[in-house]
Amino acid sequence: MIDPTAQSANDRLPAFLARPTGAPVYHGFPLVEETRTDGWCYGAITVFAEPGGCVAGDGFVVAPDGSRAGLVWSVGDFETKVVCEATPDRWGVYSIAFPRAIRTVDDLKDCFCAVLPELKAIHDQHRGRAG
Repeated sequence: MIDPTAQSANDRLPAFLARPTGAPVYHGFPLVEETRTDGWCYGAITVFAEPGGCVAGDGFVVAPDGSRAGLVWSVGDFETKVVCEATPDRWGVYSIAFPRAIRTVDDLKDCFCAVLPELKAIHDQHRGRAG
């Protein structure tokens, strides 16, 4: 998914390929505001709503402090794994299990809320290391 309103640093490239100076990681991909919970929000990289049920995708999470982490999700029951360690612009990329397939935005919100406690804990651990 691409955020058509995101500014690009190069008129010939989409915003996610040409982030303006100071723009956050994952700039150019939309936040799914319907998922916003306690200041946390899911951002979509891949299309998630499929009538037959989407069982895997890429996205990101924005914490209340504005920091971000990447998510590689799939339906299942497995432990969260680090895909990429934290860098200065994000607190890592994580492979995480959603409890069911996504057909609608409401499904996405339910799945995001199901993994949010774990994402909060990971964020807190990262802040503890960074501080």
